[in-house]
Amino acid sequence: MSKYTTGEIAKLCGVSVRTVQYYDSRNILVPSELSEGGRRLYSEDDLKRMRIICFLRDVGVSINSIGELFADEHPENIISILLDQQEQVLREEVNEQQRKLGIIESIKRELKEIENFSVESIGDIAYVMKNKKALRKMRWIMVLTGIPVTMLQWVSIILWITNGLWWLFVLWVCVAVPWGTIVSISYFKRVAYICPECHQVFKPRFKEVFWAYHTPKMRRLTCPKCGRKGLCIEVYADKEGKSNG
Repeated sequence: MSKYTTGEIAKLCGVSVRTVQYYDSRNILVPSELSEGGRRLYSEDDLKRMRIICFLRDVGVSINSIGELFADEHPENIISILLDQQEQVLREEVNEQQRKLGIIESIKRELKEIENFSVESIGDIAYVMKNKKALRKMRWIMVLTGIPVTMLQWVSIILWITNGLWWLFVLWVCVAVPWGTIVSISYFKRVAYICPECHQVFKPRFKEVFWAYHTPKMRRLTCPKCGRKGLCIEVYADKEGKSNG
């Protein structure tokens, strides 16, 4: 039967000699015998065991878990549990890395929209992303509540043209005006704006923000701190935004 020295088994398994020695010190790969000169010699079974250790280490199983596995009288009973646990750990790590990748991609998209980039711009982007979900949710609520109002508008117009039922259009006006007022006031109470010049988070007056030119993400406003008039980034107003208003 073949015998392998520490260097040979390390080479066969693609690891360093120090790694083999470390596994020996942890009693998970003890050599089968020692030569007359005191050299460690490993058997074919030791080589198989080493390859199993390397496989488990490659998938992230800890040394302690490997030691417990080999110390058990029936390792075949716990190997599946051990692999299931490691699979869960790896999936969580993958999800976390994907989350971080998503953040980086979002930052890169936001950076493309910034004309004058500065270090403070990163803080603005962080603020926007922090409250992005809340802002998106609020906008969806506005859209969903506006669908029935829009449907009533078109039905009333069609019936007025085809059947002369003008009163239905009047009914729509009576519904649309209060709805639009309530939604607008509620919306602007919950949003704030970031000045791209001085990076101040502020809340403008309702009249100013209501009539201002805007895009889906920005609105042309006057910063109360630096006086700059131009497009400001719209964000969901948390406590920080309210305190700066």
